[in-house]
Amino acid sequence: MGVLGGKTAFVTGGAGGIGTAVCARFAREGADVVAGDISGAGEPPDGVTQLPYDVTDEANVEQTFAALSARWDKLDILVNAAGIEIEKTIEETSLEEWNRIFAINVTGMFLTTKHALPLLRKSPGASVINFGSYDGYIADPGLAAYCASKGAVHALTRALACDHGPEGIRVNAICPGYVDTPMLQSFFRDAGNIETLKQAVRDVHPLRTYGTPADVANLVNWLASDEARYASGQLWVIDGGLTAQVQQMRI
Repeated sequence: MGVLGGKTAFVTGGAGGIGTAVCARFAREGADVVAGDISGAGEPPDGVTQLPYDVTDEANVEQTFAALSARWDKLDILVNAAGIEIEKTIEETSLEEWNRIFAINVTGMFLTTKHALPLLRKSPGASVINFGSYDGYIADPGLAAYCASKGAVHALTRALACDHGPEGIRVNAICPGYVDTPMLQSFFRDAGNIETLKQAVRDVHPLRTYGTPADVANLVNWLASDEARYASGQLWVIDGGLTAQVQQMRI
């Protein structure tokens, strides 16, 4: 049995690039895993149940946690991985786009965590893992709304850790840099000279590579495990050393 044997886990955005890797790792480590995703695309990894889930629809969120309460007597791990990116400056961003990215990246995290709390409180050591971004620390050009949403995720993560730590609930945020996901591949396609850009992205990192979903899942797995029992209220940057540099290359 793996390090998560006997634990239950719910992952939003569980059909996405990172979400799928997290779900697969949890299942291999022995957890009972449910992935919630609006897309429902593709077959879930072995040992993972997939449910349609819209983080922006409170009625759907409530119905989902009612179903989870019927399935489980506790929730040990909650991963808020659902998120989108808008590649625009604020001048180019419509109010509708601004509201949408906050609805998914921030309000969706709020709604999911709020309605998960009754089940999380029943765990002897619950762990909530939110997805921020290194863009919540520093800003990439043309990602204004995304950067703002991830800054909000970072602040809410700390607030949740303070409010619910006394209940035995740990809350942390993972802040990835460039990770090889469909979102990153879309960025490459939109930019034109794909191979040249991919190499430029690798070269901007001290490690001369960008990350994989499995790299991120490794950190998520540790934060979900009892080995991380004293880790809470922190922002865990995983970016190949990108933000350790004084100045970054313009891509």
